[in-house]
Amino acid sequence: MKMLLRTIHPYSLMKLLAFIGALIGLILGILYSFGGLLLDVAVTLDWIENDETPGLSYGTLLAFGALIGMPLIFMGLGMIAGAIGSLSYNLFTRWFEGIEIEVES
Repeated sequence: MKMLLRTIHPYSLMKLLAFIGALIGLILGILYSFGGLLLDVAVTLDWIENDETPGLSYGTLLAFGALIGMPLIFMGLGMIAGAIGSLSYNLFTRWFEGIEIEVES
């Protein structure tokens, strides 16, 4: 059965994109904090030379704030994108038919 999607409720799309953004932020926060930890440990143990980091320091501990900060930032960006996307879709479907979707019962 084919149907036309004429409107998107902004709150539902905002929730979905906020959740996806939080997951992406968590993954990137893990990569940033643990990647930085590995780099700082390698510099501290003199396995590699890097002029940009002194090794393990207070900044290493602060990098773990990315585990909280990045999901929150990406969640907020997802909510904004969901609001803008749904409102613009609803605006433009006044002139166009909408998206045709196929649904199975």
